[in-house]
Amino acid sequence: MGCQKSIAGQIVEQEDDYVPAVKENQPSLLADIKDSFQMLAADAVDEQAEGDQGRVQTRRCSVLASLSLIDNTQNWASLQAIMRIEATRYHKATGKQENETRCYITSLKPDAQRLNWAVRQHWGIENKLHWVLDLAFGEDLSRKRASHAAQNFSVLNRIAPNLIRKDKSFKGSIRGKRLQAAWYDAFLWLLLAEGKS
Repeated sequence: MGCQKSIAGQIVEQEDDYVPAVKENQPSLLADIKDSFQMLAADAVDEQAEGDQGRVQTRRCSVLASLSLIDNTQNWASLQAIMRIEATRYHKATGKQENETRCYITSLKPDAQRLNWAVRQHWGIENKLHWVLDLAFGEDLSRKRASHAAQNFSVLNRIAPNLIRKDKSFKGSIRGKRLQAAWYDAFLWLLLAEGKS
């Protein structure tokens, strides 16, 4: 969703930079990026590895400043480079290895180390949010399908952790405070009142 020309234009107008993933909803752009990496040598490459929770993750970021094989580059505000992240996740306990390749466009200069870090930071934030939503709110188990119910509940599930984090009345996990809000109306009203301030 984030890889749209209008969104890129707004980001540049606000004097910022973008690094959105290019997915199947942009088939021509995705094909052009893949072709570029097959036919041209990368201008910069950065590889980072880290281990946590019984896994070793490696991310290899390749960047191309040449946009010669990309159609309609003028439609992307301040487009500077394209990039590819080849991620490998190795599970120590099972010996299983997962490989994933993701493509991106960016208004940043073709600095592979900086771009690799930027994408990693984004995914770190996404993973932490998803973990909270799944653990505390059971979002992955949700069966809401009618009309806009899934979207509406998703928005509420993103607001709720922020309200809970603002509360300093007692120490507790997001899940624990959520249960307190469900059990005690006074605590629920306290959270909502703090959200207004």
